[in-house]
Amino acid sequence: MTTDSLPVRPPDRPVAPEPARGPRPGPRRRRFSLRPSAGRQHHAGPLAYVLLGLASLLSLFPLYWTLVAASSDNTRVTQTPPPFLPGPHLLENLGKAWQDAALGKAMFNSLIVAGAVALSTVLFATLAGFAFAKLRFKGRNILLMLVIGTMMVPPQLGVVPLFMMMTELGWGQKLPAVIFPTLVSAVGVFFMRQYLAEALPDELVEAGRVDGAHSLRIFWSIVLPVARPAMAVLFMITFVHTWNDFFWPFIVLDMSNPTVPVALTQLSAGYVRDQSLIMAGALLGTLPLLALFVVFGRQIVGGIMQGAVKG
Repeated sequence: MTTDSLPVRPPDRPVAPEPARGPRPGPRRRRFSLRPSAGRQHHAGPLAYVLLGLASLLSLFPLYWTLVAASSDNTRVTQTPPPFLPGPHLLENLGKAWQDAALGKAMFNSLIVAGAVALSTVLFATLAGFAFAKLRFKGRNILLMLVIGTMMVPPQLGVVPLFMMMTELGWGQKLPAVIFPTLVSAVGVFFMRQYLAEALPDELVEAGRVDGAHSLRIFWSIVLPVARPAMAVLFMITFVHTWNDFFWPFIVLDMSNPTVPVALTQLSAGYVRDQSLIMAGALLGTLPLLALFVVFGRQIVGGIMQGAVKG
């Protein structure tokens, strides 16, 4: 038999190696991140509601106690234990306090003083805060330190020279003596400077310079829209502080032209203090501030949140 007649065997095909067997990969886990995801709602737990409820009760209790004392008579207010429910004399005490303290004229004067001081403080503090935050000029840091340093000086030290100055100007017992010394505050300047330094980008100011706008034009068109949330907060704080201010108005004004805190001292001028009448006057003096917050509170809170998001 020859080799040509033998069957030819086909060559062996290479066999692929078997993959190594191991544990199958499980479901992919998500990484934990501290960054809040967009659109996700976070729900508070029971402890948060309890703490918020206690804080609300503690904050509202002085106002509630003022209402209880204003609606009672002096005997019921001073007894032990004190009452915790409103009485039937609210309207009577409010009318008597309004008449005895001349609160109508006092509220009108306080509205003029607080409104003028709040508006001027917001305007001048925003101008100065913009200058200290974004403008470059010689002595900027020194001037800023001087402004901050005035916050360390007690206002009582300047009462005597300030009273003499108001007398020389002929403003004794007049409202300008209360308005002009407080047209701007160092706290307001520092507050606006810190806000504008973070919320106002330098690129916006430089873009205004490139377009040929001067500093006042930049302030009107760029700074004011950005600073609106902080201006609303500063206006509210300044208005409430000026409305409740007692020390300087009590020195420079008299009972013929008082503000609300000065007029309320008339209710405690007798030999026996009527606590219910004093509380009724305090309640009347607080109602305009509550009305102001109810009307503009949503805008102020919304402005704060808008500024926080921009920051």
